[in-house]
Parts: sequence; structure tokens; C-alpha cells
Amino acid sequence: MTRLNPQTTPRHELRAEKARCNHEAALAAFIGKKAEIDEMLARLQALSDDHFGFDPEAVNWGSVGSLDHVASDLREITDFLFGKGEYAE
Repeated sequence: MTRLNPQTTPRHELRAEKARCNHEAALAAFIGKKAEIDEMLARLQALSDDHFGFDPEAVNWGSVGSLDHVASDLREITDFLFGKGEYAE
């Protein structure tokens, strides 16, 4: 990375360089968070494939309540991301 000399470099170039560096940092952080979410989604899918660890023969209303809580949290996330429910414009 080239360091610009603030004594000899016009301000607009300094601002542009700072903006570029800021964008690169934000993009790297975004990609890191996306990877974190992708990993969580993969783990959730694997757990769903295994009935969320519940024995289908032993399911009871407590099991339903647990999944209802999870569904409610996921609904809030998807509503936020898709602009639905309370997040609708």
C-alpha cells in the first residue's frame, strides 16, 4: 500500500485514498460476517435434517414450543432481511 504524503498530496486524493481503505475494510468485514452466517445456516440445516435433535417418537408439546420459539426468532430475522412484518415499508 502506498502512503500518501499529506504535505504534498491534494486533499481530494487523500480523501479518495481514505475512502478506498475504508471500503476495503468494510468489504472484508462483510465477507467475514457472511461466512459466519453461512456456517450457522449449514449447522441449522444439518440440525433440521436430524429433527432438531428430537426423537420423533418422543415429540410432545414442549418440543413444539421449543420449535415455535426458534421459528419466531427466524421469522424476525427473515422479516428484517426481506422487509416484511414490522419491517415492511
